[in-house]
Amino acid sequence: MPIIMEPKLISGNANLPLATAIARRMTMHRGREVSLVDARVERFNDGEIFVEVFENVRGEDMFVIQPTSNPANDNLMELLIIADALRRSSAARITAVIPYFGYARQDRRSKARTPITAKLVANMLVEAGIERILTLDLHATQIQGFFDIPVDNLYASPIYALDAKHHFRDVMDDVMVVSPDVGGVARARDLAQRIDAPLSIVDKRRGKPGEVAEMTVIGEVKDKVCVIVDDIVDTAGTLCKAAEVLMDNGAREVHSYITHGVLSGPAVDRISKSVMKSLVITDTIAPNAAVRGCANIRIVPTAPMFAQAILNTANGTSVSSLFDHKTLGPIYEGLYAAE
Repeated sequence: MPIIMEPKLISGNANLPLATAIARRMTMHRGREVSLVDARVERFNDGEIFVEVFENVRGEDMFVIQPTSNPANDNLMELLIIADALRRSSAARITAVIPYFGYARQDRRSKARTPITAKLVANMLVEAGIERILTLDLHATQIQGFFDIPVDNLYASPIYALDAKHHFRDVMDDVMVVSPDVGGVARARDLAQRIDAPLSIVDKRRGKPGEVAEMTVIGEVKDKVCVIVDDIVDTAGTLCKAAEVLMDNGAREVHSYITHGVLSGPAVDRISKSVMKSLVITDTIAPNAAVRGCANIRIVPTAPMFAQAILNTANGTSVSSLFDHKTLGPIYEGLYAAE
């Protein structure tokens, strides 16, 4: 019989509310309190990061909860230094729970003399002593191959399937799932199959980075309730333009499901003025006050899924069971009715 160790959680400063919610959720599952390991993660006057763990972690199964979102470099360094502190404190295993994996968009050489930074970050994480990665909706799934350690990539589409079936239950026959570009078709198709909806594509051609020159809708969206599906929304320029193009092509409404709400620069202002009726994001990146105050942005929690994934990892049971929205239904009880 394998020895089952109780998982212990520790968090950096990137998204403490999510880490606390995961601990609270695990407390519900375990029937006894699960709290974050007492530690301090702070900065010296010159910006250097210092970590001190106040509890004994020798022989423990440690899970470090830390998205590498903005400020990406600071949050990445916090993760690396926490992992080093745990390794030097004789933790039995260190798993990095990275809800949002920063630098994932730099997964290949786009032109001559450019880096593959996602691979560099993978090397750094392994060298720091991390033995397993748990993340959500990697920008490019091949990033899993950058690691020589196990990488469990969870998917937001099962949560979004529950959400769509709940919020669009009266108009499900009119829902059309839309991929905002050709590269995201697989992600959009996954949700379309889960909710039994047709699929359309917005083909975009860029003039230069951050600027879209032309958009064409592939598929009939007239009188449809369009749902755009993607993994990252940054400045929201492309997203808002795609919503306009869909409306110009006769769509009745446009909504969006985007996993990681980076929402930098003018994003929130653009979304608030957009023709989109709603943008649904997850809490993998801690939302600021502007995001929380935007009337047409809605945030769905990931803590129930991450808590169950951590427990499954610690117990040596299947993580892939969480890929099914029917499995997630009971986990998200109280938020969505089980389908």
